[in-house]
Amino acid sequence: MKRERAQNARPVDCRRPVAAATRHLMMRINRLLAAVLVVASAGASAEDRRYDPKALARYDVSYVRCEKSFPEMKGHRDDAYMSLWRMKAGSKTAARLAEVRTSAAYKSEQRVATREAAGASTPDAVKGVERQCRALWGEFQKTAKPTS
Repeated sequence: MKRERAQNARPVDCRRPVAAATRHLMMRINRLLAAVLVVASAGASAEDRRYDPKALARYDVSYVRCEKSFPEMKGHRDDAYMSLWRMKAGSKTAARLAEVRTSAAYKSEQRVATREAAGASTPDAVKGVERQCRALWGEFQKTAKPTS
């Protein structure tokens, strides 16, 4: 008596079980490599965003406004930036930030951001900046190491 095979059943490759297992293993390795590449590129792009001249210029312009509203923030610009990005404070990081600040892209974006900040003086805009300043300062204080 001959049995009918289910419509969704696949035939078993009995002649070459090792070849089928090898193909399956190669597919899993390819998927794993693709996942590793995606994760690595995401990490690299996050590293690049830390030192983005445009973002750093906008941060610096807004930090100057924070210093005007909150005098206790004076002199902690780089420390707050490093704590925001969870960067390790050190001479290499400070040198890299200084290098970005000398770039043409940074200077150009700083001029644009300064003009935009000068135009945003409505009460709602000022409240928004103050909220952001308080949040940044709170984050800095959470991550700052106590000095004794």
